[in-house]
Amino acid sequence: MRAATAGTIFVAFALIARADDAILPSNAAPIWQAPTLQEEKGFDWGGATQESMRFLTIQHGVRLTQQKTFDQLSGPFFADYFESVKGLRGWQDGDSGFTNYVGHPMQGAVTGFIQVQNDPIGKRVKITDGSVYWKSRLKAMGWSAAYSTQFELGPYSEASIGNVGKTPGSMGYVDLVMTPTGGFGIMLVEDALDQFVVARLERRVNPRAMRVLRMVFSPNRTVANLLRFKKPWRRDNRDYAPPVAGGRGTSESADD
Repeated sequence: MRAATAGTIFVAFALIARADDAILPSNAAPIWQAPTLQEEKGFDWGGATQESMRFLTIQHGVRLTQQKTFDQLSGPFFADYFESVKGLRGWQDGDSGFTNYVGHPMQGAVTGFIQVQNDPIGKRVKITDGSVYWKSRLKAMGWSAAYSTQFELGPYSEASIGNVGKTPGSMGYVDLVMTPTGGFGIMLVEDALDQFVVARLERRVNPRAMRVLRMVFSPNRTVANLLRFKKPWRRDNRDYAPPVAGGRGTSESADD
């Protein structure tokens, strides 16, 4: 599982490496886009589902490069699947602390941001917006919990692909709990850094530095952006004001 986590991160940042000046020239600024008619209608279930399936497929694709997963592909599918699901018990699952308490919360943050970027309200609120912000992020945690359950136990899951859980002690509740709750915490940290650090610094830097700041301080939102085939540094809740003489932007950010 640790190799799968590292592989997923590698795939994501390989995509980022391709998002160079061919996407956005260094002298150009990203422009905030008004919500489309589809976005105004409400939550985009189709978009969120497609992006989640892309992420799920990448994760399982990485898992299939592991010998322990490949070795479990033979045998009766349904019998092995149901036996694996029944193997869920206890807290630990045999994975490392890094996988359980870092990798899975990062997975939860990515899937939480998938929910946010498909919510016309959630993707534009800021951490200082009070109850509307907290309602948005709690919805995101719910989406993350559903994704985590599918990833662990669903028909397109670790249990069905590789039969995790069939071996005693290989499936526990740790991932089902830490993925959404840890992901929720990471989202809060990234939102706070984005508003209070990045949004202020980017008014003083050129577009290239702005892109780096946004990706470095919010890596899980960056992955979620790539999963919707958007620029990895995209922000839905503000524009970007390139600096002029004196180090200030030509206009105030919509994040203020």
